[in-house]
Amino acid sequence: MIQAPTLTQLPRIRHAFFTRDGGISEGIYASLNGGVGSNDAPERVAENRARMAAALGVAPNHLITPYQIHSAEVAVADAPWTAETRPRADAVVTRKPGLAIGVSTADCGPLLFADADAGVIGAAHAGWRGAFTGVIEATLAEMEKLGADRSRIVAALGPTISRPNYEVGPEFVERFLAADVDNARFFTDSERPGHAMFDLKSYIADRMARAGVGNFTDLGLCTYAEPDRFYSYRRTTQRGEPDYGRHINAIALGE
Repeated sequence: MIQAPTLTQLPRIRHAFFTRDGGISEGIYASLNGGVGSNDAPERVAENRARMAAALGVAPNHLITPYQIHSAEVAVADAPWTAETRPRADAVVTRKPGLAIGVSTADCGPLLFADADAGVIGAAHAGWRGAFTGVIEATLAEMEKLGADRSRIVAALGPTISRPNYEVGPEFVERFLAADVDNARFFTDSERPGHAMFDLKSYIADRMARAGVGNFTDLGLCTYAEPDRFYSYRRTTQRGEPDYGRHINAIALGE
């Protein structure tokens, strides 16, 4: 697993951006696939997630992730939920000790947040759509309702697809420019006419800065560029593979 030094230094905070190593899944899912929405064997996914929970110091059923829909919806967690009751959302916040909250990713931006003084933590799945529609700002707002102060919040961005590997079409660029012409700085020309390379990581960093986050770090890792270490939806699609594994990125507040 990968950790952000800025979060590691905080008292009572445990966190991890898990890689694809250390699990029991096989084939295209090898090996630490945490995606309950994948077509991997459910018992393998359950064991993988139990290993992640143990690394975070919580019981297996205390590692929870939402049913992600590429939205700006945020769930507040007070207790573990089941596969049947998990909310449709792309971020989770809590002030409950002993509960590990997380999101799954395979190119999108995984964000972990903590205000250690207030004892409030958060996790967000920031793909382009979620970041564009405000999942970062919505997560911060829900953390504040629980007592956090965004000027104190420490946040980190884990493995995310990088600009050299993220080609988008003209309608994608038009959507961003229509919202703010200054968004042009997040695009560079592609070798294919009419296409562009999108810098999701810098776009996320800009949204975090504009939102007033006190301490933000990008770990500088690209999911697409390291196939032995990370899952990637885009790489899987280009290879014509039938499915892909999902990373779990989670944070917990110690008892």
